[in-house]
Amino acid sequence: MQRVTQELDRLVELIGTEPDGVGIDAIEEKLGDQQYHRRTLQRRLALLVEQQRIEMLGERRTARYRRRPPAAGRAEGAAQPLRQTSPQDEMPVSAAGAEIRAYVTQPRHLRSPAGYRQTFLEQYHPNHTAYLPLDLREQLHALGRSPAQQTPAGTFARDILNRLLIDLSWASSHLEGNTYSRLDTERLIEFGQAAEGKDAAETQMILNHKQAIEYLVLSPNNARVQTDTLIALHAFLSDGLMADPTAVGRVRRRAVEIGGSVYLPMALPQRLEELLGIVVQMAAEIADPFEQAFFLMVHLPYLQPFEDVNKRVSRLAANIPFIRHNLCPLSFIDVPQQAYVNAILGVYELNRVELLRDVFVWAYERSCQQYVAIQQTLVPPDIFRLRHRHALAEVIAAIVRQGDAATEQAVKDKIPASVPPAEHAHFTTLVLAEFASLHAGNAVRFGIRPLEFSAWQGRQLEGGASGSEPSGWPPTGSLGRPRVST
Repeated sequence: MQRVTQELDRLVELIGTEPDGVGIDAIEEKLGDQQYHRRTLQRRLALLVEQQRIEMLGERRTARYRRRPPAAGRAEGAAQPLRQTSPQDEMPVSAAGAEIRAYVTQPRHLRSPAGYRQTFLEQYHPNHTAYLPLDLREQLHALGRSPAQQTPAGTFARDILNRLLIDLSWASSHLEGNTYSRLDTERLIEFGQAAEGKDAAETQMILNHKQAIEYLVLSPNNARVQTDTLIALHAFLSDGLMADPTAVGRVRRRAVEIGGSVYLPMALPQRLEELLGIVVQMAAEIADPFEQAFFLMVHLPYLQPFEDVNKRVSRLAANIPFIRHNLCPLSFIDVPQQAYVNAILGVYELNRVELLRDVFVWAYERSCQQYVAIQQTLVPPDIFRLRHRHALAEVIAAIVRQGDAATEQAVKDKIPASVPPAEHAHFTTLVLAEFASLHAGNAVRFGIRPLEFSAWQGRQLEGGASGSEPSGWPPTGSLGRPRVST
């Protein structure tokens, strides 16, 4: 949050150098190398206006921004505090978002009770209705493009999986009040070390996120917008955390209440299952991945199809379109908990999405900032390897299961017909290179189970005792031991 504060302070300084005011184009020019995306800059300026640190002169399209005189700023600030220290205000919001926030932060007795309104869902028509305007979606597409854009679904998410497991597990759990630090989360996920002094449920929540993320990323066929996927995500995320174990991975069969809200979700189990099917079907029809992700973030928590863990399911489900389209994932890193809660309450009680949209866009920008360095260091995809990935897995698995040594001749004998003769030499080199780095921990990529690999490894070591060690064995810098994970 300190970074946002620094950016706002810099904008005030820049605007303050022009006593008569300055337009947004001139502000962008003054920022130079420190420019933001246009919409980000607009939100920063809107927040500064709301905080009364600057004032907007003229109509929106031709507006000029001027720093407020210090005396006026102090006088108005005394009448209406800026609340800059509140975490929910450190994330810029639109005027509509601020209106929603003002309503849902009132005491409960001042808010009108609300039930599930099916018309809220019925008013949405996939690919015709849009919660995210076209220009905003275009901006998000520009932000989220990855080096793996032309590769098979899930490639980019797998490339950054280790980082994503930590970031998303920690951030999503933090939004539920989990007190694990990011470093604690990293130690738990990487080494299975639970943090001292933490409740067992908090540890379980982190590990559940890890399993659910791996379910989506490691098997791209699982990353689909369908009811079975949402049920599976709930089963992973709620494991060991439900008062009733039979409620894990099952549509709820009883009424629930939302703490701190005047919203009362639907209670009829039969209607819940039907409506969940409709929500999933509508989401699956949405072509744009960002609109699809946001639709899931809106309507899954609103329906509350499960007894608990609905928001966690929606946050991971929102990543399904990004996995499938090789876009930067949404990790929710640094999202203020209260800002997210207020946004969800706006959906529950008002059926308004503007504040949640502010959170979604800001969170996605932050996620892209987190992963931009990783994107830049990714090795460009090997097109030859991608084209022959199935043949590669077939040959490597055959050699291991048949107990053969990884030799040039063994590879040539098993090259399938899908590899043209002119590419046999290159393919053989590729297979031998894979064997040079093959160990029990990564053999699963080729469908080889750990026991199968261990048996093959033992046979090759026995053969090597006579002085005829197989090509590419043992792997450099590895004893073939898999990392023990929790």
